Amino acid sequence: PDARDSMQLPPQDIAWRDFERSPEHLRGLRIGLLLDAGCGLPVDPQVRAAIARAARLFESAGATVTPMQPFLAPEMLAGMDQFWRMRSHLDMAALPPERKARVLPFIQAWADSAAGLSGTEVFHAAHQFHATRVATVAACSAFDYVLSPVAPITAFAAELASPTDDPLRALEHIAFTVPFNMSEQPAASINCGYSDEGLPIGLQIAGARFDDLGVLRVARAFEQLRGPQRPWPEPPG
Repeated sequence: PDARDSMQLPPQDIAWRDFERSPEHLRGLRIGLLLDAGCGLPVDPQVRAAIARAARLFESAGATVTPMQPFLAPEMLAGMDQFWRMRSHLDMAALPPERKARVLPFIQAWADSAAGLSGTEVFHAAHQFHATRVATVAACSAFDYVLSPVAPITAFAAELASPTDDPLRALEHIAFTVPFNMSEQPAASINCGYSDEGLPIGLQIAGARFDDLGVLRVARAFEQLRGPQRPWPEPPG
């Protein structure tokens, strides 16, 4: 235990290194397949195809895969975005001008767009965190694990702060991952294919709350089913 962590859980003796599992481990598992987040950027066809192929590999190993309906409403994502904007706007307002000037202009524009929000609007925005948590837990309760894209697109240009390059649409790429952040469910990101440009495509494997080791075991089993992996890129020079 560490008193500096106000949200700590009781210590547990978890065998973190006991994650080695064969594809046989997937037999009988109830797997949800989420291909539509319900909001945010549309899913790139190549991403969708790669996730669907991964799901078929789970089926070939004996898992039962069931398509899921989207459960993250646009209002939820927009509300969380608004709350984060206001929080950042207040954080930056407390900075000396010379320090605020060092903040990326994109982030400044994103945060300062919340300056005119009313107290009622901020309260409604804050409520979307709990609404997201409730919706996520309810949608996943019928499954042992849920498969989805990590992101609806492949890697975007490194020079951009967000794939939309629009401060007013800054978080439209997080709709598959933010639900599990809010519900505190463990999730793994593992490569499951490549785009035509050779960019990796991430498969998200999410489990029930506190089933971190289970997620690692499922990810390890999938590693042995997926296709050949390309070498990691080497930095220039």
